[in-house]
Amino acid sequence: MDAPTTGTAVLRVLDPYSGETIAELAQHTVEDVEPIMERARLGASLSRELTRFARHTILDRAARILEERADEAAALIVREAGKTITQARKEVRRAVTTISLSAETARAFDGEVIPFDAYEGGGNRRGWYTREPLGVILAITPYNDALNLVAHKLGPAIAGGNAVVLKPSQLTPLTARFLVDVLLEAGLPDEIITVVHGDRQVAQALVAVRDIRMVSFTGGFATGEAIARTAGLKKLAMELGGNAPVVVFADADIAEAVEACVSGAFWAAGQNCVGSQRILIERSVYAEFRDRFAARTSTLRAGDPSDPATDVGPMISEAAAVRAERMVDDAVSAGARVLAGHRRDGSVYWPTAVENVALSCELWNEEAFAPVVALAPFDSEEEAVAEANSVDYALHAAVFTTDIGRALRLAEALDAGGVMINDSSDYRIDSMPFGGSKYGSMGREGVRFAYEEMTQPKVTCITT
Repeated sequence: MDAPTTGTAVLRVLDPYSGETIAELAQHTVEDVEPIMERARLGASLSRELTRFARHTILDRAARILEERADEAAALIVREAGKTITQARKEVRRAVTTISLSAETARAFDGEVIPFDAYEGGGNRRGWYTREPLGVILAITPYNDALNLVAHKLGPAIAGGNAVVLKPSQLTPLTARFLVDVLLEAGLPDEIITVVHGDRQVAQALVAVRDIRMVSFTGGFATGEAIARTAGLKKLAMELGGNAPVVVFADADIAEAVEACVSGAFWAAGQNCVGSQRILIERSVYAEFRDRFAARTSTLRAGDPSDPATDVGPMISEAAAVRAERMVDDAVSAGARVLAGHRRDGSVYWPTAVENVALSCELWNEEAFAPVVALAPFDSEEEAVAEANSVDYALHAAVFTTDIGRALRLAEALDAGGVMINDSSDYRIDSMPFGGSKYGSMGREGVRFAYEEMTQPKVTCITT
């Protein structure tokens, strides 16, 4: 699992709620990149040699092991990432699904027959295409879904016969290592995954390596741009976040819309790339929605993530909570009004709702990645669509209405990678294609779709 390191630096892994050090890990350096790649090249050879049945068997066994160790995995997520125990258990269940889907994908998607004789000059030819591994894939993963988003990279990569250099978030490396240990216990040859812990310089050096055939990255826009500048001629798959709009029409079930939006805004302390951040409400029901939403938000309990009664745990660090607090302060200075929350205790930032946010504010235009949501009224369908589409990037959007014609119009008009009708913007199943629209959109996750990104077609043609 680990490549040797020549450095002496140590990564301290902290509990985001208590601030306690829960582990120390050796850090890799730029000087370690070549030994890392030597190991990864060997891993690529070993992975390619595994039959599809062997890949399926290993992944299926890993899913069962993870299911058996679900309580252990959930407790680690709570301790390392600060998710509530309820949210952590759900993430583990989803990761089991992701690995199970990867197991099925390993043997279900292997190309198809090509009808050469359907075209002039092809009458005496028969053939097919298969999907072949790319080789070595660099996977750079975030902290917010420290288990399942790692599973979304490792599972399809292994299904496709690749090796992986895994660079997990410096904030949540233990959860990533837990999943790698599960895969090794399931029988995956050790060299197929190489785990690297290191700073940005190490990551940049790995991105630039020619033998890395693909970089799969989930994280921020600035880092994504830096990767694109450095990578050279290799495949890139990036999920760079969003600023999800929700459009609520007057004919919607307001009570259901409020409940879905509260969940969508504050799940995982708002550290959710498809979390509901901007809620646009038709003016005739704006006051009703606003008052219900503020009241429901005020009932949420924030604090100790290990307590089953806690609704919202800490953010990943106190610095992240301070940033959220500052964004709201800036919006208030520009005329916004706080409806609920806007209270911070260390890394815990209470679920916060605001209105009258100036359209020039960072809170409206940039991804907050925090338990903060902005509410605003609209007067027409066209106005709602224009405002929803006004930011430069988008993953998901949501619409609440009982008018099926309007729902279908909005689904087409909203520029997003996915549009959820009468559901929260953060709804996702692990088999669906998942990725962004507009600026920064590169590729799709979702097991089958990631598998296709991580493999390439190879044609075999026989002349008879």
